[in-house]
Amino acid sequence: MRRPFFTLRRRKRGKRMDTVITEIVQREWDFFQKVQNEGGRADCQDDPQTFQIMRRSQFLAWSERARESYLEDLIAAKESGRNLLTEKYAYMMKFTASEDFARIEKLLPPITEEKERLAEELAQIHIEWRISFENRYPRLAGKGRPLRSEEDTVFRTSFESYLKGELYTYSEKTLKLCLEDAKMMQEKGENQSIAIMQNTVRAYGYRTLEEAEGQ
Repeated sequence: MRRPFFTLRRRKRGKRMDTVITEIVQREWDFFQKVQNEGGRADCQDDPQTFQIMRRSQFLAWSERARESYLEDLIAAKESGRNLLTEKYAYMMKFTASEDFARIEKLLPPITEEKERLAEELAQIHIEWRISFENRYPRLAGKGRPLRSEEDTVFRTSFESYLKGELYTYSEKTLKLCLEDAKMMQEKGENQSIAIMQNTVRAYGYRTLEEAEGQ
């Protein structure tokens, strides 16, 4: 009698996870459609499949509590008339176009000292994970962004700058949960960058990262 009950509970948990991720990605996509670029609409704004794969792959690697906290952030943002995707790209300019960022900074929610601290600590963990991923899977990593903010160009935003731009849009609650989860993963010897990329290559039909690396 216990085995079917356990299976049922596991299925319910999986269904809840899928429902939350689906809602997160849909809300982000709705925000993304309203992002206005200086050069006009970006090609990626007309590619929902890639957007969904990339974002689902990330949130599948998150804990349930972090996902649900971020969903709360998205809901609260919409209710208050904010667009977290617009803010994300604006915060990136802090690193990629500092003079332009100075002109729009007052229009954005201020980055508190606590948020800055949390985002910086979390970013450094992710950078360490990314370096480990690059060392193990150089061909796959070579298709991605450059690593550090000092490598930013007009045409390419680094992993670090993109990450921090996104982290600044999270609430302090979500940042704290993500940081706690990251530290727990570190203690277990786990790597979230690798977990996210595993989810990504599977979505594209590969069984493993090793198989994708060999293509």
